[in-house]
Amino acid sequence: MVKSIISMIAVAIILTCGVIYETTFIRGEFREFTVATDTLYDKVDAKTANENDVYVLQKKWVETKDKLNAFISHNEIKEFDLWIAETVKLVAAEMWDDALSKIEVIKELEEQVPKSFEFSFANVF
Repeated sequence: MVKSIISMIAVAIILTCGVIYETTFIRGEFREFTVATDTLYDKVDAKTANENDVYVLQKKWVETKDKLNAFISHNEIKEFDLWIAETVKLVAAEMWDDALSKIEVIKELEEQVPKSFEFSFANVF
């Protein structure tokens, strides 16, 4: 009986530590990626961005997603891939308003995806 209780407490502690680590790690990775997105947004808004600026964001995303593959679903990763790829072509074509709308979607995803991995009542039930 005592061994069972100790085992259950140990498992609960391990799971809690895992959840805390996962949440912190995902938030940190997205925080770094958000800085790159904000920089690109400002350049596109000022109409001074070029294709290489978007490639910088894309490269940052590739580095970020390599770390996040173990934590977030591949569908969510694919969404980022697609939105960024569309932004590359829109900036290259100097379609500033369309590019801004794509970047705004990326920014929304940056905000919402980490929330879906937080330990909260909504995510547990």
